[in-house]
Amino acid sequence: MTSIGENISNLKLKLPSAVKLVAVSKTKPADDIIEAYNTGQRCFGENRVQELLNKKDLLPVDIEWHLIGHLQSNKVKYIVPFITMIQSIDSYKLLVTVNSEALKINRVIDCLLQIHIATEETKFGFSMKELCENLQSCNISNLRNIRIYGVMGMATFTSDTNQVKKEFRYLRDCFQSLKESYFKSESYFKEISMGMSGDYELAVQEGSTMVRIGSLIFGERNL
Repeated sequence: MTSIGENISNLKLKLPSAVKLVAVSKTKPADDIIEAYNTGQRCFGENRVQELLNKKDLLPVDIEWHLIGHLQSNKVKYIVPFITMIQSIDSYKLLVTVNSEALKINRVIDCLLQIHIATEETKFGFSMKELCENLQSCNISNLRNIRIYGVMGMATFTSDTNQVKKEFRYLRDCFQSLKESYFKSESYFKEISMGMSGDYELAVQEGSTMVRIGSLIFGERNL
């Protein structure tokens, strides 16, 4: 077995069966993704639209592609025909654009609402206040070509594990509040995507259902 395959196998031994592994393949060549694919991994995450488009046609058609990086509205049309999930929905404007492009080709796109949980201002995401304002006004429920599966967040990049756990716990609380108030009847609203290579174990402890792991599978990122 290749080292990539061994890394995936080791991770899956550590992860609860209910937690989905998203292999973050940004900056990695198609050959590395094939190695992971050959071990049974099917779900891959990419940050940049152009890089994803360059790789997609070189790889098996049954790969589940997740867009996990900041998405510009003018690039939505390029990924809507094939994307499995957009995890990084960070504004109402972006939701409207995804819905509009999906409507054109009669698709329903699975999405996660990215919530800002970190102390770093550079990270994207809704505040709970603005998210609830949109949900209360029924703006989001009128978008029929998106399906909101849950929430996503990125913790502060810090060695302070208490800070990271606090942020993950906040995201879990946000999910539970949204579920109870706005998505109680939607059985598919069930995902909490949090945790990366450096903090996934803390995320799982705090209720993550989906982890986004790159360097622990593929090695350090290629620049």
